[in-house]
Amino acid sequence: MCGIAGIFAYGTNSEGAAPGEIGLLRDAMARRGPDGSGEWNSADGRVALGHRRLAIIDLRDEALQPMFEPDRELTVVFNGEIYNYKELRRELTAKRYRFRTESDTEVLLHLFSEYGHEMAGKLRGMFAFAIRDERSGSLFLARDAHGIKPLYYSDDGRTLRFASQVKALLAGHTVDTTPDAAGYVGYYLWGSVPEPFTLFRGIHALPPGSSLEIRRDGKKTARTFCSIEEILGLAEGNRRDEARGIDPEELHSVLLDSIRYHLVSDVPIAVFLSAGIDSQAIATLARDAGHSELRSVTMGFNEYKGTLRDEVPLAEACARRNTTLHTTRIMTGEDFRTELDRFVDSMDQPTIDGMNSYMVSKAAAELGLKVCLSGLGGDELFGGYDTFTDIPRMVRTTRRVAPFAAMGQAFRWISARWIGRLTSPKYAGLFELGRTFEGAYLLRRGLFMPWELPSLLPPEMVREGWGQLAPMARVSDARQPISDSRLRVASLEMTRYMRNQLLRDADWAGMAHSIEIRVPFVDVPLLRVIAPYIGGSNSIQKQLVARSCHLDLPERRKTGFSVPVREWFEVQSGRNTGMARGLRGWAQFTLSNIYGIRVRPAAV
Repeated sequence: MCGIAGIFAYGTNSEGAAPGEIGLLRDAMARRGPDGSGEWNSADGRVALGHRRLAIIDLRDEALQPMFEPDRELTVVFNGEIYNYKELRRELTAKRYRFRTESDTEVLLHLFSEYGHEMAGKLRGMFAFAIRDERSGSLFLARDAHGIKPLYYSDDGRTLRFASQVKALLAGHTVDTTPDAAGYVGYYLWGSVPEPFTLFRGIHALPPGSSLEIRRDGKKTARTFCSIEEILGLAEGNRRDEARGIDPEELHSVLLDSIRYHLVSDVPIAVFLSAGIDSQAIATLARDAGHSELRSVTMGFNEYKGTLRDEVPLAEACARRNTTLHTTRIMTGEDFRTELDRFVDSMDQPTIDGMNSYMVSKAAAELGLKVCLSGLGGDELFGGYDTFTDIPRMVRTTRRVAPFAAMGQAFRWISARWIGRLTSPKYAGLFELGRTFEGAYLLRRGLFMPWELPSLLPPEMVREGWGQLAPMARVSDARQPISDSRLRVASLEMTRYMRNQLLRDADWAGMAHSIEIRVPFVDVPLLRVIAPYIGGSNSIQKQLVARSCHLDLPERRKTGFSVPVREWFEVQSGRNTGMARGLRGWAQFTLSNIYGIRVRPAAV
C-alpha cells in the first residue's frame, strides 16, 4: 500500500512540470508511505513520477519505486496489492522474462510489456497504478474493478496530473479548484461525494475497472476491463439451480480461496474483529488457511458496555476459539476529542462516516501492525443490510397506496414544510420516490432530499449539480438489465454506498495511520462465483456463511459497528460541532473543516 503521483505534459504548448511540483504531490501523502519515497523525472522534463512506500511485499530496497524495466523503457508507480502476482510471475517466467525482485510491482512491468492494456484484466487485487511507456510516449493508468484503491486526475488539456488523494493534487497549486456543483449536490444527497466527481471541477476519479491511456500527442483512450454491474447482470441470466442453492462446503471453499490470496504478505497480518459474522468468518477462515500467527484487534467503548452494541465479549470469544493474539482497546470520549482535528485533517474527501475505521486503525498501528483484514463487503455480498428487504417492500406498498406519480408529488408538496417537525423530512417524499426502485433507494440511503438542497446551497448550484449528477438516472443505470430485487440492491450497494463511502473511508482512515486494510469479501473472482446465488428464491444468507465457517454464534440482532460520537459530543463543552443535530450536522461540520470551506448553515 502506497501513495502515487505523476505529471505528464503531453500538449505541444505545455511547459511541463514545475521544479519540485512532483515532490509536493508525493509528500502530501507521507502517511500512506512512511517506509520510503522515490521520484523520477524524464530528461525532457515532460514526465515526473513520485511514490511513497509502505513496504508489505519484498521489503528490500530493490523493490523501491518508481521501478524500471532493465532497458528503462517502462516505468511504474503502483499503489495496492496484486494477490495473484505469483501465478502471473510463473507465467511470465515461462515466457523468458527475468525478475530482479520478489515484488508484485515488477510483475506489472513485465505484464504490460507482454499484454499492453489487456494486462489489467488479468489482475486479482486492489490497485491503482501508472506506467510510462517511453517507446510509444504514452502514460497508462488503471484502477481495480471495485474501486478499493483511489486514483484521481486533473487534465487541463495540456498536462495531466494524477495522485492517490485529492489533497495531493491540491498541494501542487496547479489544478482548477472551482467548486463542482455535482460534487456538492452529491455529497448532501448521499453523505459522500459520488464518483467520478469531487468538490473541485478540475479533479475527477478514474472510474473503477477502467484504464486511461494518454499519448504524447494528446490522444486519450478510455477502456473498461471489468464492470461490477455487468457481473451481477450476467449472474441473473446464468443463475444456477435455485432449488439447490450453494451448499456450505462449496461456500467455504470459495471463501477460503479468497482468504488465502489476501494473506499474501511479508509482514504480520491482523483482523479487525467484531461481534459480527463477517469479521469472525474471516478470522476462522484465516485459521483454516493455516495462518497460525494471526493477530486480532477489537475496539470497545464504555458507553456500550453491557448493551447489544458491545462488540467486545463476542469478539474476544472468537479470538480464543481461533487462538489469535488478541488486543482489545477501549476508546473514550477524551480519546475522540484529542483525535478530532487529526481525523478531519486526514480525511481526503468529506464523509459522514470513517471514525470507526480511523480509530481501529490507530489501535492497530500502535501495536506495530501494517496489514489488517476487514469484513467490509460481507453485507453487500450476502444481503446483510435491511435494504435488501426494505426497498422492495417500500416499492410494493407505495405503489398500492399511491398508484399515480401526481399523488406522491402532491403529498410531498403539502407535507415538506411541516413533516420535519414530527419525523424525518424524508417521509415527505415517501409516496413520490418510494413508488420506484430507484427512488426508494435514494430515500433509504439519502442524507438530504432533493427538495431540501436549496436551503443548503445556492439555487443555481443545485440546478447545475442536479443536472450533472442526474441521481435518479445513475441509480437506474446501475441495475440494468437486472430484474431480481436482491441483485438490484446488491448492485446499488456495491457501486454506490460501498464504493463511494465504505471503501473510500477505509482507504484514507487506514492510511492515516499507515495501515493497509484488505477486504477479502470485495474480490472479483469471489463475486463471480457468489453472484448467481445473491438473488432468486433460494438466495444466500448470512446464516449460511456462519454455518459454512462453523461459527457458533448466539442469536443477536444486527446492530453494525458504530462509535458513540453523539454521546461524546453531548458531554463536550466549548466547541460547536453540530453533532447535536446528528448526521446532518456532522455532514456540515466535515464539509466546513476538511478544506476550510464555509457553507450556508443547514436548516436541520
